[in-house]
Amino acid sequence: MTSSLPGTPVNPRQTMLIASLRERFLLAEQNRDAKAKQALFREAIYLGIQPQVFTEIN
Repeated sequence: MTSSLPGTPVNPRQTMLIASLRERFLLAEQNRDAKAKQALFREAIYLGIQPQVFTEIN
């Protein structure tokens, strides 16, 4: 049995969703678009993805 942290990718679809969220978040950051970031946070929560998964830069 594999364990994962909450909000971490567990399947290819979720991995792609996170990549999309991360790309769009970076674009919103560059454009200083607070409304776009808020919409991304809402989308992430709807999808069951914690915002810090795609907002933290490693």
